[in-house]
Amino acid sequence: MPTTTHDGLPPLHTHKPSLRTTTNRVFVVVHFSAILALLYRHTLSLLHSTTLTSFFITLTFLISDTLLAFMYTTTQSLRMKPIYRTEFPENLKRVVEEPDFPALDVFICTADPYKEPPMNVVNTALSVMAYDYPTEKVSVYVSDDGGSALTLFAFMEAAKFASHWLPFCRNNNIVERCPEAYFETDHSRFPEAEKIKIMYQGMKVKVNNVMERGKVDQEYLTGEREIQAFSKWTDGFTRQDHPAVIQVLLDNSEDRDITGHLMSNLIYVSREKSRTSPHHFKAGALNALLRVSATMTNAPIVLTLDCDMYSNNPDTPLRALCYLSDPKLRSKVGYVQFPQRFQGINKTDIYASEFRHLFIINPWGFDGLLGPNYVGTGCFFSRRAFFGGPSELIPPEIPQLHPNNVVDKPLQNPEVLELANHVASCNYENNTTWGHKMGVRYGSLVEDYFTGYIMLCEGWNAIFCNPERAAFLGDAPINLLDALNQSKRWAIGLLEVALSKYSPVTYGVRAMGPLMGLGFAYGFWAFWAIPITTYAFVPQLALLNGITLFPKVSDPWFLLYVFVVLGAYGEELVDFVLSGGTFLKWWNNQRMWMIRGLSSFAFGFVEYFLKSLGISTHGFNVTSKVLDEDQSKRYEQGMMEFGVSSPFFVPLTVAAIVNLAAFAWGHVEIFRGGGSLEGLFMQMFIAGFGIVNCVPIYEAMINRNDKGKILTKTSLVSTILAFVLYALAFVTLRN
Repeated sequence: MPTTTHDGLPPLHTHKPSLRTTTNRVFVVVHFSAILALLYRHTLSLLHSTTLTSFFITLTFLISDTLLAFMYTTTQSLRMKPIYRTEFPENLKRVVEEPDFPALDVFICTADPYKEPPMNVVNTALSVMAYDYPTEKVSVYVSDDGGSALTLFAFMEAAKFASHWLPFCRNNNIVERCPEAYFETDHSRFPEAEKIKIMYQGMKVKVNNVMERGKVDQEYLTGEREIQAFSKWTDGFTRQDHPAVIQVLLDNSEDRDITGHLMSNLIYVSREKSRTSPHHFKAGALNALLRVSATMTNAPIVLTLDCDMYSNNPDTPLRALCYLSDPKLRSKVGYVQFPQRFQGINKTDIYASEFRHLFIINPWGFDGLLGPNYVGTGCFFSRRAFFGGPSELIPPEIPQLHPNNVVDKPLQNPEVLELANHVASCNYENNTTWGHKMGVRYGSLVEDYFTGYIMLCEGWNAIFCNPERAAFLGDAPINLLDALNQSKRWAIGLLEVALSKYSPVTYGVRAMGPLMGLGFAYGFWAFWAIPITTYAFVPQLALLNGITLFPKVSDPWFLLYVFVVLGAYGEELVDFVLSGGTFLKWWNNQRMWMIRGLSSFAFGFVEYFLKSLGISTHGFNVTSKVLDEDQSKRYEQGMMEFGVSSPFFVPLTVAAIVNLAAFAWGHVEIFRGGGSLEGLFMQMFIAGFGIVNCVPIYEAMINRNDKGKILTKTSLVSTILAFVLYALAFVTLRN
């Protein structure tokens, strides 16, 4: 590892290639050849089909396995050149003097105070305000897309608490800068900690009282400034229709903490909303923040954070600066992405909420090419990257929004506030290129994927920064329905890009090259539904009807099937474990992959096409961050939480019943002499594998007495009808 660079300065970062790169490349060639051989066998079988049944079954498997081969290829492109990076933030001040550190604007988005409790958002904001970074250079913007006075009140209280919390962290070199996380640990070694904790609990009680009442009573407003701040919440003010509200809660030119240090800027922003104007969900909120922040501070570095993703490492901005301040990189690096990592995940991660491939393994592979994708949070951007490619700047419509504009007026100057309110209006984007050529991109529910993808296509590079101590920690869904709703939303949004003119396999391959283009083709995520559904039902229904689909154990083709299956699963397991996962977490990861394929991917696939046909579907839904105590206990025990009845659970329940019935019937046929184990082995194995993966579903169907029980009367009737339809369709096809 180098101790200095060629110019004599200490290194800010290094990287090394994966030791498995050559092995990965050899295995890909061999394994993909085996897959092509299986597709060749399907094609021959299709051409030699003698009955309508065999033709349609073979065609189904050919389509399914072709899709599996395509999706497999997209993941293999990221195994060609993975790299691992290391940063040296301790060297930064020897290369860049602290007064020359660039200013940092932090964007935190929230949309619903009842699904995203304000205290969670407050903790996120306080954790980044306490960064080991010059406080006068940090500005925190909180976007409240719910337009809630409750959220504003919570941040008014947070501003008061911050004057005590920030010096406490600084003076005691606290690593846990999130108050909630810190007070959950042993904090007794600092004498003033108990006093700070009492203040924090008092703030928490006050905010929760206001939340319970659903309004901010006059008794909580102690000054004229606070009363004035809530004056816009009139009787006609609703979350869908209201004027812009921009409130400076802390101003680093005048507000000081209890030790006399200047504090970070803290600004509450609720953009104007109108029922007659599109608002583009989170993408629209981020673009409003880009414009508002440009008029007020216009920092060259922008950090975007989810409201529940608090800072877990105070030197994180210094790590990002190791790349963004490197003279060799800064003209090309559009953003530095940290992985999403989660607190409170149970030991076996039953909902595969870590998304280890999406947030860690795949970004290592992307990083060896042009860089990882933007995942919506924990990302430090160069503001310039929102205004066209590195060689072609797209100028904004007014000079005050230019990324190089210097704001030379105080934060609360009337002209500054007037312009900030103007650029936050709901009609401001009319006749501009915001969301299309500038800023965060519109047109997809996954604005993060789309925006990062377009930036890389425009010529920017990105960096994946994955320090040993997690830079950020967030909350993950702890019930199955929330987890499936989340992945359904992602599946729809990804298809909106993958099947557009910006498709990774066409536009992406041309702009970035074949490996990056194919890597981004995980946008076809929802297509997993087709092969997963095929293997969940067709072999089992064939077994129930006495039809043999796969080669006998003694047939050489059987060994090829075994190699393809074990090779794919083995490769995934090795990647998963070497990235820090465990076998049990990997098992639940592959289980959830199948569950998502039958539910959220399938429903997302259907909903996308209905939406494409102009048929109304459900809009964007915020994943609830509210934790139920009983639900949390069951989650810790590793029990799946089905909660309420949902259409998602119908195909899961049908699959569980079909696999169990087929496995049992296969044994009956073998004992009766109606079939040989050698001929039915693969179908029996697939059904048995399905049974093992369906254990939580059987438990929810039979044993559960709590809210995790899956079969209500409605879902039971739906399940029976679905099973009958599957069986009738297969029998009809056979005849």
